[in-house]
Amino acid sequence: MLTWTPRGCIFPPAGVELPAWIRRCAAAPFAVDVGERRARVFFTGRDEENRSQIGACVVDLDTLTVDPDSITPEALLGPGPPGAFDESGCTVSCVVRQGQRWLLYYTGWMLGRTVPFYLAAGLAVSEDDGRTFRRHSPAPLLDRNAVDPFLTASPAVLRDDGIWRMWYVSAVAWERRPEGLRHQYLIKYAESDDGIQWRRDGRVAIPFERDDEYAMGRPHVIKEGSVYRMWFCSRGDRYRIACAESDDAVVWRRCRNAAAPACEWDAEMQAYPMVLRDGGRWLMFYNGNGYGATGFGCATTEVAGC
Repeated sequence: MLTWTPRGCIFPPAGVELPAWIRRCAAAPFAVDVGERRARVFFTGRDEENRSQIGACVVDLDTLTVDPDSITPEALLGPGPPGAFDESGCTVSCVVRQGQRWLLYYTGWMLGRTVPFYLAAGLAVSEDDGRTFRRHSPAPLLDRNAVDPFLTASPAVLRDDGIWRMWYVSAVAWERRPEGLRHQYLIKYAESDDGIQWRRDGRVAIPFERDDEYAMGRPHVIKEGSVYRMWFCSRGDRYRIACAESDDAVVWRRCRNAAAPACEWDAEMQAYPMVLRDGGRWLMFYNGNGYGATGFGCATTEVAGC
């Protein structure tokens, strides 16, 4: 069982004027340890037109503070061209490093007409140690198909003894309710030999657990010894952070006490967790109220268990 200690909201840093691509939020943080007690944190901002875009900043791992000068002045990945699967914006999901080659897996957005939006998982690649990115393809990495007929999103990718494993969000329905259409999506599993071409058979990794649970957000998976650990967010009345364990990466059992005690900035919602191993502790980067409208924060634990 983990006991998380909240370290508060760390982005945006106080008194710093943010660039135009971060006008409305800083969502879905993903930290990459870059050495010298620093992590580069990729996150999603929204501009004045409410289009999501991906950029980054550097966090000091000792003080858990953001270097204001490290905030990218321009987005590293912005909306795609008209008609593309990510024309309305893109949201960071995870980053996989292969030396100087970094793979940025993300969610592309298209606004809908009969439903509010369409989502599809995409991929951008950096060949210069994460400084710049280009789209791997103008098409999505995971398009809709027979086993994912509504949408795909939020891929969590892990290279594991020659196998590329992915856990991703997939919708099972749009439900008509008095207040309008409501999505229903859970977490599925896929495999690949190269991180680009994926085999999907509809296998569900995290099913719905309660009657009021109808959505799960951005999963993140790490492997500790022979145990896989996943953090994700689960939505009933609001988003809460959840945790699960697996011995084979496919069949999962949920854990308890996955989140930190709430503070003012995250009292209404805790979502989009990502956990980074830092010596003898774990750091959890996550969002609070308003899907990232209050920025992102951090919590820590010294216990290596679930």
